Amino acid sequence: MAPSMRIIFGLLTFVTIGMIIGALSQLAFIRKLEDSYGTETLPFRRLRGLESNGYIQFPRGINIWNNDKEAEILRLGYVKPEVLSWSPRIILLHNFLSMEECDYLRAIALPRLKISTVVDTKTGKGVKSDVRTSSGMFLSVAERKYAMVQAIEKRISVYAQVPIENGELIQILRYEKNQFYKPHHDYFSDTFNLKRGGQRVATMLIYLTDNVEGGETYFPMAGSGDCSCGGKIFKGLSVKPTKGNAVLFWSMGLNGASDPRSVHGSCEVLSGEKWSATKWMREGVHN
Repeated sequence: MAPSMRIIFGLLTFVTIGMIIGALSQLAFIRKLEDSYGTETLPFRRLRGLESNGYIQFPRGINIWNNDKEAEILRLGYVKPEVLSWSPRIILLHNFLSMEECDYLRAIALPRLKISTVVDTKTGKGVKSDVRTSSGMFLSVAERKYAMVQAIEKRISVYAQVPIENGELIQILRYEKNQFYKPHHDYFSDTFNLKRGGQRVATMLIYLTDNVEGGETYFPMAGSGDCSCGGKIFKGLSVKPTKGNAVLFWSMGLNGASDPRSVHGSCEVLSGEKWSATKWMREGVHN
């Protein structure tokens, strides 16, 4: 073999070996990422047949987080974000809470439910109103320290990218048949509430049950088509209550001003009960 051919052959061999090593390194890196995010701890072929609606449903007993407490708290590998609208900004987070977490919040709330109120723009206090016909309660400061509540609050903070200390106490609501909340804004128009952390920036609305007909969350100024709301068809966008799912939307635009397009409401419940948990987040520390 001529010297020139030996050089070419040697270079080709070197390049080939380098490509193989590079490919193996990439595969190892991808596998490490999958393990850290909890997407698989079993070979994928053993999980086939467990898919539903495009998402892998892991059976009980499989620890997909591989003892990673941070990933477990954030439910990495389970939560699936879906952008519904950019103006207003609305994101649907599939599987945000586990079924156990949903039932836990309902159990805490049930003995303390009271008729819901709305904020009086002159005094900043809660008053009864026919625009809101649900019942609800707020978790206490002591309950906020419970391990499961702390995990939920941290999850909300990370996915919303708002510090935990900027959040109000979680409110839990129950809508029974024929109950509703007419379209409204979450941001304040009074000065009293602005003193406690500034304006509301974003809202995390979490569904705790799904045995309900109607009860959709309705955004009349989002989307470009028709949607269902309490058995009727309206212009806008609506989200059907599904246990464990959450809707994250922003009351302030990217320019820092209150976004009037964030107006939303809770459609009339036709049958069953709609339970939800709401977390409002402020510009600054809420106290």
